[in-house]
Amino acid sequence: MVCTVIGLVLGIGAGTLGGWVEQVAMRLCDLLLAVPGLVMLLVVLSIFGNNETAAMATLGVIMSPTLARVVYSATIAVREEAYVAGARIAGLTSLQIMKRHILSGVAGPALTQISIVAVVACLAGAGIGYLGLGVPPPAPTWGNMVADAQKAMPMAPWMLVPTGGIIAVVALSLTLVGNGIRDAYMGRSSGSTKAYSWRSLPARVSRIGATVGAEEEVPKRDFVLSVNRMSVSLPRGKGELPIVDTVSFDIRPGEALGIVGESGCGKSMTISGILRVLPPGAHVQSASIKFKDVELSSLSERELNSYRGTGIAFISQEPISSLNPAFTVGHQLEEAIRLHQRVGKSRARQIARELMQRVRLTEPDLIARKYPHELSGGMAQRIAIARALAGQPELLIADEPTTALDVSVQSEILDLLNELREQSGMALILVTHDWGVVAEACDRALVMYAGQVVEEADVRSLISSPEHPYTRALLQSSSVGTAPRQLLPVIAGTVPLPAFWPTGCRFAGRCGLVEEACLAAPILMIPLKDGGSARCIRTTAAGLVTK
Repeated sequence: MVCTVIGLVLGIGAGTLGGWVEQVAMRLCDLLLAVPGLVMLLVVLSIFGNNETAAMATLGVIMSPTLARVVYSATIAVREEAYVAGARIAGLTSLQIMKRHILSGVAGPALTQISIVAVVACLAGAGIGYLGLGVPPPAPTWGNMVADAQKAMPMAPWMLVPTGGIIAVVALSLTLVGNGIRDAYMGRSSGSTKAYSWRSLPARVSRIGATVGAEEEVPKRDFVLSVNRMSVSLPRGKGELPIVDTVSFDIRPGEALGIVGESGCGKSMTISGILRVLPPGAHVQSASIKFKDVELSSLSERELNSYRGTGIAFISQEPISSLNPAFTVGHQLEEAIRLHQRVGKSRARQIARELMQRVRLTEPDLIARKYPHELSGGMAQRIAIARALAGQPELLIADEPTTALDVSVQSEILDLLNELREQSGMALILVTHDWGVVAEACDRALVMYAGQVVEEADVRSLISSPEHPYTRALLQSSSVGTAPRQLLPVIAGTVPLPAFWPTGCRFAGRCGLVEEACLAAPILMIPLKDGGSARCIRTTAAGLVTK
């Protein structure tokens, strides 16, 4: 018990929280591993007499670093899972995540190690008794029985077989029982928990308003979210490598904003920066990220957590991976409801049933008892939407919610999102690469390329008369409206990596309209007559004042 408690606390705490907690916990483990175990047992027994309880407690402390390291390694792997990131974005605290999601993920290797510790404890107890340092005879302990059998060896050598044999059988049985419990526990979900790596750890935020140029801030109280010159960087040597470059946009209540672009353009990293759920070492730089009247960039991790799931909710592009495979979907949905709405179990179960019906899931009671791997892609996406709605958010961010779904299910999901937006008045940010999705579900759209916003406009204007060459090329590459068997135009080249972004226009290497001025200096966003803007010197409004 001592080893289990200490090992789990140190391992899960260090693996989940990281930072100074990780450093202190691992150095404490190093210190305990350096202590000679046998010497410590002898010292404790000399102080407390023949007290096996004190000896076993000491053995538990000495063995705990081994368990802690096993649990720590398992926690490092589990915390990369999408469902852990989903739990943090849903608003769960670090303690709740460790208790409800991390612990279930590390239970398998922890149970195996705990069974080994139990075997060592049994052998150590027998050894202490045999040496006469345990409970004195004639108490029936294994050590005393072996000692008695040794004394009888001249007359009956076979007596060592039952006394020593029972110790071997118990040791083997403990190992088998531990493995059996592990298999039974882990067998509750047979689905794979392997998912894309999205580490959900607190990200640093620095304010760079003084270095990006001070401008008089325009009141934006009618916006549910206002992002002003947000940048995201990754560590590179002694410096930093920008991967999102001064992105700005606003979204009003009830509005749907699409973020469009090829893979590697910074779409997902942009929304990750807003939620501060970033890869290891990622650095958010922002002049301002405002949710209504609250400046998110100045909040601590705990303060920001109060807005995740309630003010801002998130739907992952991998709905099954965002759900914990160890729990039923009903349990996870009720967990989010109890967290945000502060209700009891029975009321949470009732609300969960209503939410499942709201997202058009028939037989909610049956579905609530299923594990994530038992759901189809469309059902899992609806469960993810229901969980996002549990906190009654004012802004819903969906990262490619129709990816990997068939066409009919895609249409149903988009219709559902539109219906929920109209009913609740919440705003919607939809990250996608599909122009059909943008046309059907969005009011405005941002086009991103190489970490920058290159064009922003209402969807109708953007599709009918795009101003930026990249936007035109994307639209021409879309299959929407293309005749059967007709080859689609392809944009030559690839999106440049952040380390190789050019000084001038980042699309210049793939653009057929490039000229010398495009390469000379960074291109600024140019306002357009219809209220949009584009990052190109050849727009129809290139003579206007730049932002």
